[in-house]
Amino acid sequence: MTEHTTATSTPTAPATTAVQEAQEIALSLADRAQVFLTGLLRPWNAYQIGIAIALFLLAWGLSILLTPRFREWLRTRENWPKWRLRLLLVIQRRLRLIFFVFLIWPTVWIMQETTWPSRSFLLSGIAQLALAWLLIALISRLITNGFLRTMVRYVGWTWATLTILGLAGDARTLLDSAAIDLGNLHLSLWLMLQAAVTLGVLFFVARFLARVTSSGLSHNEDISPSMQVLAAKFIQVSLYGAAGFIGLKAIGVDLTGLAVLSGAIGVGLGFGLQKVVSNLVSGVIILLDKSIKPGDVISLGETFGWIDTLSARYTSVVTRDGKEYLIPNEDLITGQVVNWSHTNDFVRLDIKFGTSYADDPHKVRALAIETAQNVTRVLSSKPPVCHIVGFGESSVDYVLRFWIRDPSQGLTNIRGNVYLALWDAFHTNDISIPFPQREVRLLEDAPKAAD
Repeated sequence: MTEHTTATSTPTAPATTAVQEAQEIALSLADRAQVFLTGLLRPWNAYQIGIAIALFLLAWGLSILLTPRFREWLRTRENWPKWRLRLLLVIQRRLRLIFFVFLIWPTVWIMQETTWPSRSFLLSGIAQLALAWLLIALISRLITNGFLRTMVRYVGWTWATLTILGLAGDARTLLDSAAIDLGNLHLSLWLMLQAAVTLGVLFFVARFLARVTSSGLSHNEDISPSMQVLAAKFIQVSLYGAAGFIGLKAIGVDLTGLAVLSGAIGVGLGFGLQKVVSNLVSGVIILLDKSIKPGDVISLGETFGWIDTLSARYTSVVTRDGKEYLIPNEDLITGQVVNWSHTNDFVRLDIKFGTSYADDPHKVRALAIETAQNVTRVLSSKPPVCHIVGFGESSVDYVLRFWIRDPSQGLTNIRGNVYLALWDAFHTNDISIPFPQREVRLLEDAPKAAD
């Protein structure tokens, strides 16, 4: 009976010990908080709290007085770079805390020089907290994601407060005691928090380096646009992979177990993510063979526009009416794509028209060529040509061919401009544009036949 009781109670021993440790830490923190609150009742601590409140009220009054003037001054700086305006806006929102920091630190230094250190100890702690909160608030503005920025700000404030108050060690022990053991891995709240912070910082650095590298590549004219995108994607994947590997290694995670995970991911890719992998591979092929690149004007089915970005999974095509089509890369590999600017930017356009049989065709051809040459965007280095293509029922049919080198500016608009120029030229030179005419004759016996 005794052996059975011992065997059943052994697995719960670690959990009981962890709970006891957590209770002891909580009681220790409560005792220290009670001692801290009791110490606030001492006269010199009350003086320091009063000085801090007075300085805060002074900073609050200064912020109310100077904020409207700062806003007016900021409105006169509209031509400044956006990053500078953003920084000034952040400073304007934190003026109260900034004034408080600039007021409390000289007060602390003066009190440390003129009184005993214990007479300014509490005020020094408040100054350190204010400075830490201000720096965390300013640095967190670099994070663009609102939710992530709020999380970083509050976690940073909490940890800075615990560190300045000397409670960081107890808080770490408390978080580490709330854990579960998975084989050789001791998974605790402290480990999860440490992993989140470490990976977050590393991924932020990787993202910053990827953006800087991509910007540098985009301004390098010696590298083709497709190779710029390919190099940027390769650097981005490498940086993110290195950040994840270093982050997991830094927090003590055994990476040998990732072999099983990678095998499972491979099986999942083979069965459920075929299209995703196909688009990824197609994107790499597009970047390597340079069939299309950012800035090219393409036609795919009824979609006509220019390529804005080449992503790992899709290609962004922007049309003249402002629509942005996200076309999977696989469609660009397997389908028929018309690239209007693959080897060069020259595009030839044809327009058809007809004139009356009474007009001289030699004069019509010369007038059409001269008119097209005077239209903006029509190239003079590749002169227009005009040919007779047939004799219709009511008109002599012509085709006018001309070249442009900016298809991204639109094709319909340049055709319309050439048609309008031909209309004005034909009216000026008395050249008529015929249209089909029909005659209807009523016979005299038609009413009788109808009866």
